Amino acid sequence: MAKIDFKIMNSRVTFKNVPLHKLANFSFQDINAAYNSFKKIPGVSECVILQTASRVEVFTVGNIKKGDIPDARRPEGKNLDVNKILKSWTVLSEMDQWDIDHWDQTLEMYTNTDVYEHLLRLAVGLDSVVVGKEEILDEIKKAVITANENGASGEILNKLFGHVVRIATSVRDATEITKSARSIGDVGVHLAEEKVGLDKKKILLAGTGETAAMVAKSLNKTGLKFDVVSMTIERATGFSKILGGTPVEFEAVLSGFDKYDVVFVGTTADYFLLTYERIRRVMLKKTSGVMILDLSDPRAVEESVTMIPGLKLVFRDQIAEIDEEKQARRATVSAAEKIISDEAPILEANMKGLEKKKPLAKSK
Repeated sequence: MAKIDFKIMNSRVTFKNVPLHKLANFSFQDINAAYNSFKKIPGVSECVILQTASRVEVFTVGNIKKGDIPDARRPEGKNLDVNKILKSWTVLSEMDQWDIDHWDQTLEMYTNTDVYEHLLRLAVGLDSVVVGKEEILDEIKKAVITANENGASGEILNKLFGHVVRIATSVRDATEITKSARSIGDVGVHLAEEKVGLDKKKILLAGTGETAAMVAKSLNKTGLKFDVVSMTIERATGFSKILGGTPVEFEAVLSGFDKYDVVFVGTTADYFLLTYERIRRVMLKKTSGVMILDLSDPRAVEESVTMIPGLKLVFRDQIAEIDEEKQARRATVSAAEKIISDEAPILEANMKGLEKKKPLAKSK
């Protein structure tokens, strides 16, 4: 029988492995029920669940067999024992059969040392969709509070997250990383507001990837309503569940394109989503102007649409501010990574010291 050791484990599904429109499938519908379920897993003594628009992460303290490969996606990790976690996750979320069958390609599992560095990077904002965004630190704090309210977190995870919040706050202050945390979505929304105004405008967001998520978050901050469209209504619906907006059918958008005043396009398609021929006839009925901001890379709007009267088109690479901000952000990120590399071993040493004092959790 393999020797059992006391370990901290992080199991996560994030935007890096799962499209944002699919992430809703992995989210826990009832967070309190999720805590009750994870606490019942034999050997688990503590738990914290972090659930945001771009990730679902579970941190546990318990008995993990030595020799297990922590990353379930690696070929040598195919036999990793994740059955207990998978069972709880599938019951409490809306995963479909494809999600379950490809679980080993989407779920990441790490222990101890890897968890400490990941949590530091996450709290500082280096692993966010928008680097440096301050919301993630508040979301981490709220996750710990909720865990304690459910009687799930304890001495070990409270100490871990307490250290991480303190260090992350220090790194953010030292590098001022939040000041450069302006996404392409922020820039696009700001430009549209400046040029045509957004109040009382009919807004469309085309796309369900990372760029579209940045736009959605920016629109949500201003309280603006918007429609979301993708090539399938399922993608638009999944995206809207976690990032807001009203999902609409693609064909309905094309036939009713003239009702929109501002259109944000943020896709990863390798073809033109909006073409001159697709919207020319519809736009003949339009009595006011339309502004299209194509924030896609590569471009998703055919440049010839500018031949349509009253239509203004702005491409991502035309926003001069973006390149300047990227250069400033690279220097800030480098400084933050250096501090984290120095702090991670210290955090690990502190947690190991606590580990020796803590008795093993007994299997139930």
